[in-house]
Amino acid sequence: MTESAAHRESLPLDSTAQLLTRITTQLGTQLRHVSLNGTRRPMTLPTPPPRPPSPPTLVAVAHGSRDPHALRTVTALLARVRELRPGLDVRLGHIELNEPLLTGTLADLDPGEAVLVPLLLSRGYHVKYDLPQAAATAPHLRTRIAAPLGPHPLLVEALYARLTEAGWRASDATHPTSGVVLAAAGSRDPESAADTCRTAALLSERLGGVPVIPAYASAASPTVPEALRALAARGRHRAAVASYFTAPGRFATQSAAAAPWIAAAPLGTHPALARLLLLRYDQAVATRSPAPRRQLASA
Repeated sequence: MTESAAHRESLPLDSTAQLLTRITTQLGTQLRHVSLNGTRRPMTLPTPPPRPPSPPTLVAVAHGSRDPHALRTVTALLARVRELRPGLDVRLGHIELNEPLLTGTLADLDPGEAVLVPLLLSRGYHVKYDLPQAAATAPHLRTRIAAPLGPHPLLVEALYARLTEAGWRASDATHPTSGVVLAAAGSRDPESAADTCRTAALLSERLGGVPVIPAYASAASPTVPEALRALAARGRHRAAVASYFTAPGRFATQSAAAAPWIAAAPLGTHPALARLLLLRYDQAVATRSPAPRRQLASA
């Protein structure tokens, strides 16, 4: 008897039983994939995890202006927003004067969720009424309405930067004849005036205590010339105009023309404005459910 034959004869019985068990197991596994008619069943692949839901569409709501620079500025601002949040669907809608109008932007969206972020700097009629009315025309959407951009420290940083670009220097903060007029659009809503006054106070702090008087281009007082005269009556003849507008337009141009010294450009595409826009969006998304029609989402 050869050595290999002697080795096979010496294999223990339990080794043979284990081999039969393995063969039976493998055969059973293969047979589970065969139907009674002899055809092979397709193998069941693991179910992939569900995709996370897409975030709500951000609809930035601008007022609109006949000034062609306004639309270009807002478009560039939203390009910054897209750079900060790649993959987020960002759209533009106007309350009036420019295309696309807000109602058209909402009508073009697929069913889903949207957050309306007003490119407005205070509470007022547009935020409280125009935006909810526009949202009501789009029943295929679940909409939230974010708070207006102001007041907020990020806006103050943008205002300060624009003043610096116009020629404001740190030494102007200690000059006894320095003063600033914060020129805003204006509204008959007292909450709008309160928001603008709050921004004026924050800007005064940022400028080291320089007097900052809020003024309005329409619908409220004081006007920009009236605010400049009030500063002059206090010996503040070296007055700058801070442009509290998101984009160029007739009001911004008129306000700047009244400046006896320097006039800052509108907030425009300043990076702080893009960050604030996303902050208001995130605050609205964080609410548990879409805001009821004609009501602001908390922010």
